[in-house]
Amino acid sequence: MEVLSRLFAPPNQSYYLFGPRGTGKSTWTQMYYENAARIDLLQPDVLRRYQGNPERIREFVHAQADEQTIIVDEVQRVPELLSAVHALIEEKRGWTFVLTGSSARKLKQTGVDLMAGRAVVRSLHPFMASELGRYFNLSTALTQGMLPIVWDAPCPTDVLKSYVGVYVREEIQAEGLVRNLGGFARFLEAISFSHGQVLNLSNVARECEVQRKTVEGFLAVLEDLLLCYLLPVFQKRAKRATVKHPKFYVFDTGVFQSLRPSGPLDRAEERAGPALEGLIGQHLRAWNAYSGGNNNLYYWRTQAGSEVDFVLYGPDTFFGIEVKHASRVDRNDLRGLKAFRDEYPEAQLLLLYRGDEMLRIDGMRCMPCQTFLEQLTPGKPLLAA
Repeated sequence: MEVLSRLFAPPNQSYYLFGPRGTGKSTWTQMYYENAARIDLLQPDVLRRYQGNPERIREFVHAQADEQTIIVDEVQRVPELLSAVHALIEEKRGWTFVLTGSSARKLKQTGVDLMAGRAVVRSLHPFMASELGRYFNLSTALTQGMLPIVWDAPCPTDVLKSYVGVYVREEIQAEGLVRNLGGFARFLEAISFSHGQVLNLSNVARECEVQRKTVEGFLAVLEDLLLCYLLPVFQKRAKRATVKHPKFYVFDTGVFQSLRPSGPLDRAEERAGPALEGLIGQHLRAWNAYSGGNNNLYYWRTQAGSEVDFVLYGPDTFFGIEVKHASRVDRNDLRGLKAFRDEYPEAQLLLLYRGDEMLRIDGMRCMPCQTFLEQLTPGKPLLAA
């Protein structure tokens, strides 16, 4: 496949670029900063060099021209580098530092200097449909996800099967983040059933036969490695009683599919619905991040059972979005959105489904998922007028 441009726009200053493994951070920086100086901490010899002497980065940078861009790949592997980078930025020589990372855990654990605003934080996400263009296929995306490392692979299924294994070996085991690897492996399988669901940690702990506190620690590891995210409940100006617990999502639909075990007794819709919901969720997160990150993503669910899958809320944005894995729209599918409209008449309402017609039912827009994903472009409104 040809090299595709990304919709991520870098800031005009030094910055962190975080994102899970396989989202294309190194590839993008190599393309965008062709002449940058680079320190690749994924290389064992380079890693040893800077682990033994973090101050060596000063010698490296001072050998570069003023106004040069310096990229440090996987900076969390040697967090002590950040203090030196901070000092180098203060020298006012015009150097721009791009600090990529697939985990913020070690940076937080070691309490290193995060440069007090000298570097802003940005994130790189899996592909968006608008980045893939003519290569995008919804059915393929639902099974293999949107990770560049998967789309570029001759055998995407094999890459997905090994993806989590690589994380366990290189991130979790190597850094000693988890002592009980067997329990963590059971946790990964158990929590995959929570994808797109309200998270109940007690149930997950029971399924993987470990204590709840252990599961809380495992979940924190997943979040810090950027492998999952939690959606809080939307409660602004709430009149109805809402649930309290967040919803859980694996960051990419393909990774969810690889984690979720299957057998002859499993129904296809048990995976298809959560997969589609997760695909919409990861696109909304990418669109928001690349558009400036001014909005927040929630879900809404009352204690009486009315629910809307996604609520996007910001200074100029207020959407309630329901996702249905069905080729036709039934009026019952709109009940959650109607309840949300009763509570928040200011919100724009949207139902996404697997059909191919644009519809308007009871004043609510119903749009094919494929159409919505293909037109979703950072910097542009969520929906065309």
